[in-house]
Amino acid sequence: MYCVKKLNDSLTWIGGNDRRLAMFEGVYSVPDGVSYNSYILKDEKIAVFDTVDKAVSGIYFENLEHELDGKSPDYLVVHHMEPDHSATLGDFVLRYPDTKIVCNSKIHAMIKQFFNFDIDKRVILVKEGDTLSLGAHTLTFINAPMVHWPEVMMSFETSEGILFSADAFGHFGALNGAIFADEVDFERDYMDEARRYYTNIVGKYGAQVMAVLKKASALDIKMICPLHGFVWRKNLKTIIDKHALWATYTPEKQGVMIAYASIYGNTENAAEILSSTLREKGIETCMFDVSVSPASDIVSASFKYSHLVFASPTYNAGIFVSMEDVLRDVAAHGIKNRTVAFIQNGSWAPASGKLMREIMEKLPGIKIIDNIPYVKSSVKEDSYDSIMTLADTISADFAPEDKVIGEIDTSSMHKLSYGLFALFTNDGNKDNACIVNTVSQVSSSPLTISVFVNKANYTCETIQKSGKFNVSVLDTSADFEDIFKRFGFASGRDTDKLAGMDDIAQSVNGLKYLTKSSCAYISASVINTVDCGTHMAFFAEVTEAKVLDSTEPVTYAYYFANIKPKASQKKEESVKEQKIAGWVCKICGYEHNDADLPEDFVCPWCKHPASDFEPIYK
Repeated sequence: MYCVKKLNDSLTWIGGNDRRLAMFEGVYSVPDGVSYNSYILKDEKIAVFDTVDKAVSGIYFENLEHELDGKSPDYLVVHHMEPDHSATLGDFVLRYPDTKIVCNSKIHAMIKQFFNFDIDKRVILVKEGDTLSLGAHTLTFINAPMVHWPEVMMSFETSEGILFSADAFGHFGALNGAIFADEVDFERDYMDEARRYYTNIVGKYGAQVMAVLKKASALDIKMICPLHGFVWRKNLKTIIDKHALWATYTPEKQGVMIAYASIYGNTENAAEILSSTLREKGIETCMFDVSVSPASDIVSASFKYSHLVFASPTYNAGIFVSMEDVLRDVAAHGIKNRTVAFIQNGSWAPASGKLMREIMEKLPGIKIIDNIPYVKSSVKEDSYDSIMTLADTISADFAPEDKVIGEIDTSSMHKLSYGLFALFTNDGNKDNACIVNTVSQVSSSPLTISVFVNKANYTCETIQKSGKFNVSVLDTSADFEDIFKRFGFASGRDTDKLAGMDDIAQSVNGLKYLTKSSCAYISASVINTVDCGTHMAFFAEVTEAKVLDSTEPVTYAYYFANIKPKASQKKEESVKEQKIAGWVCKICGYEHNDADLPEDFVCPWCKHPASDFEPIYK
């Protein structure tokens, strides 16, 4: 008998839950089961989104048949070819041979690798930005390579703001009758499984996830429909912010994860002493015995905590077997930007400490604590003292930093939107600013924001050197000439952009901010950076924030409609008769005075690509 869940008037979940699966992908334990999600959207045309694993094929086809009510689907949109989402694709084609399969070229090639049916006569190939109308609903397609296979794509339904996110934003665990994340206590019951799912399945591909999150920031998302786990319709920021932290390898917690291997309990005793001492110093710890804890739990905790300690006996002149496996698993998932320490045990010829270090020190941003306590068989006075020294070294990292903190008005975060901002820095001699369009809150404790800056901008260089910046949230009173042209059309390398400005002040971190044309300012101290190709992502803890007035922030749409000067164009009906004389950047107004605009052209002012230019006609 069918079991479906209505998501809204047009969209229905038709997936299934598997509670008998012991090991997901043959690697990850799933004691609470897993869901396989498929969706059907009914409009003038009917679209089905992905199929399911063969384990739930029976209920899936009952659900699908019930929702179709005698009709045949017009489209099957395939986002991801991993068999837990495509194993029943062949059966689907046999049942509904006239359905068109919508996918990108890489998915098209993979379908041929997995199946023998004639895909070529059924396929509708789509690429980034293509659209498909279902009637009142329109799908826009978004490529998401390596999240977490190279062929992955997502779909965004524009009229209702629904993102079909493939494996992104999913989690382990059966749904148990609920369908929306807000129907359960997600933080308490599912967040750990969401982290374990992300870090183990997708964790290696942080840069690719950040690229997709940047695309998502430009969309008005009201619902997220992943291929595993609950659908998100409320508090979407909760799960998006977590993914931003995980994708940038930014610790969620300042604390210590201790993983140990112990043959007769002596190395365990050393780990217990360290953990107990750190707890007495007020530092949160968690512990894992690598011989009994699933490696996926330890990988997940390595993403969660800021400090990692690995304790192992020397075994066959090397690292204890299960500890070596865990260390290589953690390293394979690309963990970075952590402080790491080791404890070694050995009755003779100790080697584990040196060998563990060799695995971890190759990872980017890893700070190794040189002091490696040596336990000779069991903890004695000398090894106890070295464990205490290690505890003191670790706890020193948790002491309050000497950073300037001002008053923080958290309501200033409400001023952040997909809009335009003035980003202020100082190169040590001169104040500078540029215009950016991607600033968002990442977490609330500690209050953290992110900003993406083109790597060609001098501002990017100065932030990397100074580790701090101010954001002025521009409002609708901002003038094109005085603000956008001043900060956006010149380089701080050879221009003093703040020369002659009166409407500026200085925050407690020593940087400038706007007192006019801005509804709020935020000061921040960088805690992590991620290279995202053309842009550098800066994640920073807020050190001061203030709302200046109640004027509305300037959004992208408002800027184009009300602030940006209109390029002179002839009437639309005569355009076909005109020749292209040049191109104008839709972002900043730069004019390229040549009819030929290369595909790889980059605006010399705002650094936007050729796709953001429009023609100027004679």
